[in-house]
Amino acid sequence: MPQIVVVDDDPIILKRAWNTLTNAGYKVILMKSGDALLEYSKTSPAPDLILMDISMPEMDGFETVGELKKKEDGWRHTPVFFLTGSEDEESETKGLSLGAMDFIRKPFVADVLVLRVQHAVELIRLQRDLETMVDEKTKENENLFLHVVECLADAIDAKDNYTKGHSGRVAAYAKEIARRYGYDEKHQEKIFMMGLLHDVGKIGVPDEVINKPGRLTEEEFALMKKHPGIGGKILGNIKEMPELAAGAKWHHERYDGKGYPQGLSGDDIPEEARIIAVADAYDAMTSNRSYRGALPLDVVRGEIEKGKGTQFDPKFADIMLEMLKEQQEAVGNKKK
Repeated sequence: MPQIVVVDDDPIILKRAWNTLTNAGYKVILMKSGDALLEYSKTSPAPDLILMDISMPEMDGFETVGELKKKEDGWRHTPVFFLTGSEDEESETKGLSLGAMDFIRKPFVADVLVLRVQHAVELIRLQRDLETMVDEKTKENENLFLHVVECLADAIDAKDNYTKGHSGRVAAYAKEIARRYGYDEKHQEKIFMMGLLHDVGKIGVPDEVINKPGRLTEEEFALMKKHPGIGGKILGNIKEMPELAAGAKWHHERYDGKGYPQGLSGDDIPEEARIIAVADAYDAMTSNRSYRGALPLDVVRGEIEKGKGTQFDPKFADIMLEMLKEQQEAVGNKKK
Protein backbone atom coordinates (compact mmCIF):
# COMPACT_ATOMS: atom_id res chain seq x y z
CA MET A 1 0.00 0.00 0.00
CA PRO A 2 1.51 3.38 -1.01
CA GLN A 3 2.31 5.64 1.92
CA ILE A 4 1.61 9.37 1.86
CA VAL A 5 2.83 11.86 4.47
CA VAL A 6 0.81 15.07 4.78
CA VAL A 7 2.39 18.03 6.61
CA ASP A 8 0.17 21.03 7.42
CA ASP A 9 -0.45 23.19 10.49
CA ASP A 10 -4.19 23.41 9.67
CA PRO A 11 -6.07 20.52 11.37
CA ILE A 12 -8.99 20.89 8.96
CA ILE A 13 -6.71 20.34 5.94
CA LEU A 14 -5.09 17.38 7.67
CA LYS A 15 -8.46 15.76 8.43
CA ARG A 16 -9.75 16.27 4.86
CA ALA A 17 -6.54 14.90 3.38
CA TRP A 18 -6.63 11.86 5.67
CA ASN A 19 -10.28 11.06 4.84
CA THR A 20 -9.81 11.58 1.11
CA LEU A 21 -6.59 9.59 0.69
CA THR A 22 -7.49 6.81 3.14
CA ASN A 23 -10.78 6.22 1.27
CA ALA A 24 -8.73 6.02 -1.94
CA GLY A 25 -6.66 3.17 -0.50
CA TYR A 26 -3.52 4.97 0.71
CA LYS A 27 -1.79 4.74 4.05
CA VAL A 28 -1.69 8.30 5.35
CA ILE A 29 0.54 9.77 8.07
CA LEU A 30 -0.26 13.26 9.34
CA MET A 31 2.26 15.81 10.66
CA LYS A 32 1.54 19.28 12.07
CA SER A 33 4.97 20.82 11.40
CA GLY A 34 8.22 20.54 9.50
CA ASP A 35 10.04 19.84 12.76
CA ALA A 36 7.76 16.85 13.40
CA LEU A 37 8.49 15.47 9.93
CA LEU A 38 12.26 15.82 10.35
CA GLU A 39 12.08 14.06 13.71
CA TYR A 40 9.98 11.28 12.18
CA SER A 41 12.45 10.90 9.31
CA LYS A 42 15.26 10.00 11.72
CA THR A 43 13.75 6.62 12.58
CA SER A 44 11.25 5.83 9.82
CA PRO A 45 11.58 4.78 6.17
CA ALA A 46 10.76 7.33 3.49
CA PRO A 47 7.15 7.38 2.18
CA ASP A 48 6.12 7.26 -1.47
CA LEU A 49 5.03 10.91 -1.51
CA ILE A 50 4.98 13.99 0.75
CA LEU A 51 2.25 16.65 0.62
CA MET A 52 3.87 19.70 2.24
CA ASP A 53 2.24 22.96 3.26
CA ILE A 54 4.38 26.00 2.42
CA SER A 55 3.24 28.45 5.13
CA MET A 56 3.87 26.98 8.57
CA PRO A 57 5.15 28.61 11.78
CA GLU A 58 8.78 28.13 12.89
CA MET A 59 9.85 26.10 9.82
CA ASP A 60 8.07 26.57 6.49
CA GLY A 61 7.73 23.96 3.78
CA PHE A 62 10.69 25.20 1.77
CA GLU A 63 13.02 25.01 4.78
CA THR A 64 11.75 21.54 5.64
CA VAL A 65 12.37 20.19 2.13
CA GLY A 66 15.79 21.83 2.15
CA GLU A 67 16.65 19.87 5.30
CA LEU A 68 15.35 16.63 3.79
CA LYS A 69 17.61 17.15 0.76
CA LYS A 70 20.63 17.11 3.10
CA LYS A 71 19.86 13.58 4.30
CA GLU A 72 21.80 10.61 2.95
CA ASP A 73 18.90 8.12 2.87
CA GLY A 74 15.71 7.67 0.86
CA TRP A 75 14.09 10.79 2.32
CA ARG A 76 16.42 12.90 0.24
CA HIS A 77 14.76 11.68 -2.97
CA THR A 78 11.16 11.46 -1.78
CA PRO A 79 8.84 13.31 -4.21
CA VAL A 80 7.10 16.39 -2.79
CA PHE A 81 3.86 18.19 -3.67
CA PHE A 82 3.62 21.63 -2.08
CA LEU A 83 0.24 22.67 -0.69
CA THR A 84 -0.45 26.37 -1.08
CA GLY A 85 -3.38 28.73 -0.73
CA SER A 86 -1.94 31.35 -3.09
CA GLU A 87 -0.89 31.63 -6.73
CA ASP A 88 2.47 33.21 -6.06
CA GLU A 89 4.83 32.68 -9.04
CA GLU A 90 7.88 33.36 -6.89
CA SER A 91 6.86 30.59 -4.47
CA GLU A 92 6.27 28.16 -7.33
CA THR A 93 9.69 28.95 -8.81
CA LYS A 94 11.37 28.43 -5.45
CA GLY A 95 9.50 25.17 -4.84
CA LEU A 96 10.32 23.75 -8.24
CA SER A 97 13.98 24.70 -7.80
CA LEU A 98 13.97 22.59 -4.61
CA GLY A 99 12.82 19.61 -6.67
CA ALA A 100 9.07 19.67 -6.02
CA MET A 101 7.01 17.59 -8.45
CA ASP A 102 4.08 19.99 -8.44
CA PHE A 103 1.77 22.28 -6.44
CA ILE A 104 -1.75 21.61 -5.16
CA ARG A 105 -4.05 24.54 -4.39
CA LYS A 106 -5.90 24.80 -1.08
CA PRO A 107 -8.68 24.21 -0.37
CA PHE A 108 -8.32 21.17 -2.62
CA VAL A 109 -11.07 19.27 -4.41
CA ALA A 110 -11.10 15.68 -3.13
CA ASP A 111 -11.35 13.98 -6.53
CA VAL A 112 -8.61 16.18 -7.98
CA LEU A 113 -6.32 15.45 -5.03
CA VAL A 114 -6.81 11.70 -5.47
CA LEU A 115 -6.12 11.86 -9.21
CA ARG A 116 -2.99 13.97 -8.74
CA VAL A 117 -1.68 11.61 -6.07
CA GLN A 118 -2.55 8.52 -8.15
CA HIS A 119 -0.68 9.88 -11.16
CA ALA A 120 2.32 10.80 -9.04
CA VAL A 121 2.48 7.42 -7.29
CA GLU A 122 2.15 5.58 -10.60
CA LEU A 123 4.88 7.70 -12.17
CA ILE A 124 7.16 7.06 -9.19
CA ARG A 125 6.48 3.31 -9.41
CA LEU A 126 7.30 3.28 -13.13
CA GLN A 127 10.51 5.22 -12.50
CA ARG A 128 11.56 2.76 -9.78
CA ASP A 129 10.75 -0.21 -12.03
CA LEU A 130 12.82 1.35 -14.79
CA GLU A 131 15.71 1.99 -12.40
CA THR A 132 15.53 -1.63 -11.25
CA MET A 133 15.59 -2.87 -14.84
CA VAL A 134 18.55 -0.63 -15.66
CA ASP A 135 20.38 -1.79 -12.52
CA GLU A 136 19.74 -5.44 -13.41
CA LYS A 137 20.92 -4.95 -17.00
CA THR A 138 23.98 -3.05 -15.79
CA LYS A 139 24.77 -5.88 -13.38
CA GLU A 140 24.37 -8.43 -16.19
CA ASN A 141 26.79 -6.45 -18.36
CA GLU A 142 29.25 -6.10 -15.49
CA ASN A 143 29.12 -9.85 -14.84
CA LEU A 144 29.67 -10.58 -18.53
CA PHE A 145 32.60 -8.17 -18.63
CA LEU A 146 34.09 -9.73 -15.50
CA HIS A 147 33.74 -13.20 -17.03
CA VAL A 148 35.58 -12.05 -20.16
CA VAL A 149 38.28 -10.46 -18.00
CA GLU A 150 38.67 -13.66 -15.96
CA CYS A 151 39.02 -15.73 -19.15
CA LEU A 152 41.64 -13.31 -20.43
CA ALA A 153 43.50 -13.47 -17.12
CA ASP A 154 43.51 -17.28 -17.35
CA ALA A 155 44.93 -17.04 -20.87
CA ILE A 156 47.69 -14.73 -19.62
CA ASP A 157 48.57 -17.04 -16.72
CA ALA A 158 48.65 -20.02 -19.10
CA LYS A 159 51.74 -18.53 -20.78
CA ASP A 160 53.71 -19.19 -17.58
CA ASN A 161 53.96 -22.84 -16.59
CA TYR A 162 54.54 -21.90 -12.94
CA THR A 163 52.08 -19.10 -12.22
CA LYS A 164 48.61 -20.54 -12.83
CA GLY A 165 46.12 -18.45 -10.87
CA HIS A 166 48.61 -15.61 -10.31
CA SER A 167 46.37 -12.90 -11.75
CA GLY A 168 43.37 -14.02 -9.70
CA ARG A 169 45.38 -14.09 -6.49
CA VAL A 170 46.89 -10.66 -7.13
CA ALA A 171 43.39 -9.32 -7.83
CA ALA A 172 42.08 -10.79 -4.57
CA TYR A 173 45.01 -9.45 -2.51
CA ALA A 174 44.68 -6.01 -4.13
CA LYS A 175 40.94 -5.91 -3.43
CA GLU A 176 41.51 -6.83 0.23
CA ILE A 177 44.20 -4.16 0.62
CA ALA A 178 41.81 -1.64 -0.95
CA ARG A 179 38.99 -2.73 1.39
CA ARG A 180 41.16 -2.35 4.48
CA TYR A 181 42.41 1.00 3.25
CA GLY A 182 38.83 2.25 2.97
CA TYR A 183 37.86 1.99 -0.71
CA ASP A 184 34.11 1.68 -1.28
CA GLU A 185 32.71 -1.51 -2.80
CA LYS A 186 32.58 -0.14 -6.35
CA HIS A 187 36.21 0.98 -6.18
CA GLN A 188 37.19 -2.41 -4.74
CA GLU A 189 35.62 -4.14 -7.74
CA LYS A 190 37.52 -1.89 -10.11
CA ILE A 191 40.85 -2.64 -8.49
CA PHE A 192 39.97 -6.35 -8.59
CA MET A 193 39.62 -6.13 -12.38
CA MET A 194 42.80 -4.07 -12.60
CA GLY A 195 44.56 -6.82 -10.68
CA LEU A 196 43.19 -9.51 -12.99
CA LEU A 197 44.59 -7.66 -16.00
CA HIS A 198 47.84 -6.29 -14.56
CA ASP A 199 49.96 -8.78 -16.57
CA VAL A 200 48.00 -8.58 -19.83
CA GLY A 201 51.11 -7.15 -21.54
CA LYS A 202 52.85 -10.51 -21.18
CA ILE A 203 50.90 -11.50 -24.28
CA GLY A 204 53.64 -9.67 -26.14
CA VAL A 205 56.56 -11.43 -24.38
CA PRO A 206 57.95 -14.68 -25.90
CA ASP A 207 57.04 -17.83 -23.94
CA GLU A 208 60.68 -18.93 -23.78
CA VAL A 209 61.55 -15.74 -21.90
CA ILE A 210 58.64 -16.06 -19.46
CA ASN A 211 59.41 -19.73 -18.75
CA LYS A 212 63.22 -19.55 -18.73
CA PRO A 213 64.40 -21.51 -15.64
CA GLY A 214 67.59 -19.54 -15.12
CA ARG A 215 68.52 -15.88 -14.81
CA LEU A 216 67.44 -13.66 -17.71
CA THR A 217 70.04 -12.03 -19.90
CA GLU A 218 69.98 -8.25 -20.30
CA GLU A 219 68.27 -8.66 -23.68
CA GLU A 220 65.67 -11.03 -22.25
CA PHE A 221 65.01 -8.77 -19.27
CA ALA A 222 64.56 -5.86 -21.66
CA LEU A 223 61.86 -7.88 -23.43
CA MET A 224 60.19 -8.68 -20.09
CA LYS A 225 60.25 -5.01 -19.10
CA LYS A 226 58.16 -4.17 -22.13
CA HIS A 227 55.05 -5.92 -20.76
CA PRO A 228 53.76 -2.97 -18.67
CA GLY A 229 53.84 -0.67 -21.70
CA ILE A 230 52.18 -3.29 -23.89
CA GLY A 231 49.51 -3.86 -21.27
CA GLY A 232 48.89 -0.15 -20.93
CA LYS A 233 48.37 0.18 -24.68
CA ILE A 234 46.00 -2.81 -24.84
CA LEU A 235 43.83 -1.66 -21.95
CA GLY A 236 44.04 2.00 -22.92
CA ASN A 237 41.77 1.12 -25.84
CA ILE A 238 38.91 0.33 -23.41
CA LYS A 239 37.47 3.85 -23.31
CA GLU A 240 34.65 2.89 -20.93
CA MET A 241 37.14 2.03 -18.15
CA PRO A 242 40.35 3.99 -18.79
CA GLU A 243 41.58 3.31 -15.24
CA LEU A 244 42.14 -0.37 -16.13
CA ALA A 245 45.31 0.62 -17.96
CA ALA A 246 46.90 2.11 -14.83
CA GLY A 247 47.41 -1.22 -13.07
CA ALA A 248 48.96 -2.86 -16.11
CA LYS A 249 51.18 0.08 -17.05
CA TRP A 250 52.56 1.12 -13.65
CA HIS A 251 52.57 -1.91 -11.33
CA HIS A 252 56.36 -2.23 -11.76
CA GLU A 253 57.05 1.37 -10.79
CA ARG A 254 58.79 1.75 -7.44
CA TYR A 255 57.97 4.20 -4.67
CA ASP A 256 61.57 5.49 -4.78
CA GLY A 257 61.42 6.13 -8.54
CA LYS A 258 63.73 3.29 -9.56
CA GLY A 259 61.09 1.17 -11.27
CA TYR A 260 59.88 0.94 -14.87
CA PRO A 261 58.65 1.79 -17.48
CA GLN A 262 58.67 5.53 -16.60
CA GLY A 263 60.54 5.80 -13.30
CA LEU A 264 57.60 7.40 -11.52
CA SER A 265 57.88 7.86 -7.75
CA GLY A 266 55.70 8.41 -4.69
CA ASP A 267 52.24 9.82 -5.28
CA ASP A 268 52.96 10.25 -9.01
CA ILE A 269 52.28 6.52 -9.29
CA PRO A 270 48.51 5.94 -9.38
CA GLU A 271 47.30 4.65 -6.03
CA GLU A 272 45.77 1.51 -7.53
CA ALA A 273 49.09 0.63 -9.17
CA ARG A 274 50.87 1.04 -5.83
CA ILE A 275 48.41 -1.40 -4.26
CA ILE A 276 48.79 -3.92 -7.09
CA ALA A 277 52.60 -3.65 -6.84
CA VAL A 278 52.51 -4.92 -3.24
CA ALA A 279 50.00 -7.66 -4.04
CA ASP A 280 51.99 -8.74 -7.11
CA ALA A 281 55.27 -8.92 -5.20
CA TYR A 282 53.67 -10.90 -2.37
CA ASP A 283 52.22 -13.50 -4.73
CA ALA A 284 55.48 -13.72 -6.69
CA MET A 285 57.41 -14.49 -3.50
CA THR A 286 54.90 -17.02 -2.16
CA SER A 287 54.52 -18.94 -5.45
CA ASN A 288 56.77 -21.44 -7.20
CA ARG A 289 58.59 -19.84 -10.11
CA SER A 290 60.64 -21.28 -12.98
CA TYR A 291 63.84 -20.06 -11.32
CA ARG A 292 63.03 -20.86 -7.63
CA GLY A 293 60.52 -22.31 -5.22
CA ALA A 294 58.10 -20.39 -2.99
CA LEU A 295 59.82 -18.42 -0.23
CA PRO A 296 59.05 -19.02 3.47
CA LEU A 297 56.60 -16.51 4.94
CA ASP A 298 59.25 -15.15 7.34
CA VAL A 299 61.47 -14.34 4.36
CA VAL A 300 58.55 -12.74 2.53
CA ARG A 301 57.81 -10.59 5.58
CA GLY A 302 61.42 -9.45 5.70
CA GLU A 303 61.43 -8.54 2.00
CA ILE A 304 58.26 -6.48 2.30
CA GLU A 305 59.61 -4.75 5.42
CA LYS A 306 62.83 -3.97 3.54
CA GLY A 307 60.86 -2.62 0.58
CA LYS A 308 58.78 -0.12 2.57
CA GLY A 309 59.47 3.36 1.26
CA THR A 310 61.74 2.08 -1.52
CA GLN A 311 59.91 -0.49 -3.61
CA PHE A 312 56.51 -0.10 -1.93
CA ASP A 313 54.24 2.64 -0.66
CA PRO A 314 54.64 2.20 3.14
CA LYS A 315 50.92 2.40 3.93
CA PHE A 316 50.03 -0.40 1.54
CA ALA A 317 53.04 -2.46 2.58
CA ASP A 318 51.85 -2.21 6.18
CA ILE A 319 48.40 -3.50 5.20
CA MET A 320 50.01 -6.41 3.34
CA LEU A 321 52.16 -7.16 6.39
CA GLU A 322 49.03 -7.18 8.55
CA MET A 323 47.43 -9.69 6.16
CA LEU A 324 50.62 -11.78 6.20
CA LYS A 325 50.65 -11.79 10.01
CA GLU A 326 47.07 -13.05 10.06
CA GLN A 327 48.00 -15.78 7.59
CA GLN A 328 50.98 -16.87 9.71
CA GLU A 329 48.82 -16.93 12.83
CA ALA A 330 46.20 -19.04 11.03
CA VAL A 331 48.89 -21.50 9.89
CA GLY A 332 50.27 -21.65 13.45
CA ASN A 333 46.86 -22.35 14.93
CA LYS A 334 46.28 -25.22 12.48
CA LYS A 335 49.53 -26.87 13.56
CA LYS A 336 48.54 -26.82 17.24
